[in-house]
Amino acid sequence: MELADLSYSRLIFDSLASPNVYLYTAMLTAYSGLPVSAPAFRLFALMLQRGHPKPNEFIYPHVLKACFDKSSLDFAKSVHAHVSKDGFDRFGVVQTSLLDAYARFSDLHTARIFFDELSDFDRNVVSWTALISGYARVGMVGNAVALFEEMPERDVPSWNAVISGCTQNGLFTEGTALFQRMQIENVRPNETTVTCILSACGHLGMLRLGKWIHGYVIKNQICRSPFVLNSLIDMYGKCGSLKEAGWIFTSLSERSLMAWNSMINCVALHGHSRNALTIFKEMELKGHKPDAITFVGLLNACSHAGLVDEGLACYNSMSLVYGIDPKIEHYGCVIDLLCRAGRFEEAMGIIRDMKVEPDEVVWGSLLNGCRIYGNYELAEYSVKKLLEMDPSNAGYGTMLANLYSKQGKWEEVGKVRKMFKDVGEKKLPGCSWIEIDNGVHQFYSCDKLHPEAGEIWGILEELAGLMES
Repeated sequence: MELADLSYSRLIFDSLASPNVYLYTAMLTAYSGLPVSAPAFRLFALMLQRGHPKPNEFIYPHVLKACFDKSSLDFAKSVHAHVSKDGFDRFGVVQTSLLDAYARFSDLHTARIFFDELSDFDRNVVSWTALISGYARVGMVGNAVALFEEMPERDVPSWNAVISGCTQNGLFTEGTALFQRMQIENVRPNETTVTCILSACGHLGMLRLGKWIHGYVIKNQICRSPFVLNSLIDMYGKCGSLKEAGWIFTSLSERSLMAWNSMINCVALHGHSRNALTIFKEMELKGHKPDAITFVGLLNACSHAGLVDEGLACYNSMSLVYGIDPKIEHYGCVIDLLCRAGRFEEAMGIIRDMKVEPDEVVWGSLLNGCRIYGNYELAEYSVKKLLEMDPSNAGYGTMLANLYSKQGKWEEVGKVRKMFKDVGEKKLPGCSWIEIDNGVHQFYSCDKLHPEAGEIWGILEELAGLMES
């Protein structure tokens, strides 16, 4: 329902002397679809204040649906109290709504209690999916997948919950494997599935699977969705197919801010920094105002091309022109920009004035610049800051030992190496992957445990011999 229609509906509702429970349910249903909770809360409070009609088991699910973030937790708990007081906690539909609400608040302990208390009849696909989504939201992907495997019946939203849980937590290979299994089980993916799996394809560089999904999108006429189109632009860009990304972008009759941001990020990722700035200017001419995501792409573009003045101009315009407060990712980009140019004093000035605590990206950018320009003193300071954040990271320990060795501080080198030897930490090996027949194969540095290691090493030796000859 449009906001104007909703306002008019409320005027009619308020003109009634004694609205019945069905009218309250209709209004609360409409309010629960808004991006704010307050209207639904106020109407429910008014209903309780009037004392008539009394809430029933169909009212509570719509009230709880309006509790969509942690700021609504206290209200949800008061609704829960009313549910228990009025005896509606024996109704499966109300129990499922409470489960869903607590899962959205990341209170998985309480959500699981409600799930376990549901009867076999009331434990339907909605309750299973709500708990799976809750586990995925807090990063408990193993629990989400285990619960998914226990489901007696699955629908598209339940597949989407577990696939998005994998992709949102960086388990892209697992997400694509689930998608392929979904195909084998003849479950038709929808817009949400496609958006999730295109994200995974982009991160893994799985261009072949991404193209197959693009064909599926066209064949099933879901290519008009702005989310799907944006995901296609992003996927092609990350897979290195700028031509296809640009073709989709230019074919859009109406370009959303999301599409502009995706195109800026695509060209920035591949070093076409001037193009990114040109697209930004075109975006402004079309009447679109940039957001925080826009500036991440612009700052990355300037950093990769060494466009220091242009990058600083973008950074300064964020707050001065557009009223956007820099976030940690913007600070990381501008520190990287300055350090690549050897402008450490300016970089340290920004770090000191940051409104948030510097993270590993900020200190890592400073460190990389220091290594390039031989600023060992500041590099040592950066590594120590990184070790404060992650004391067991042997990679940082190796960096610090190497810095000491370049300065001839052999006693310090010995101390660092002994410290990491005593705690038994080892540097994680490098990893790379390749797409073969819509599957992703991972390879680790010096890996002798791969099932086809013998054949792989044999071919490597053969190639090495050919290169020598």
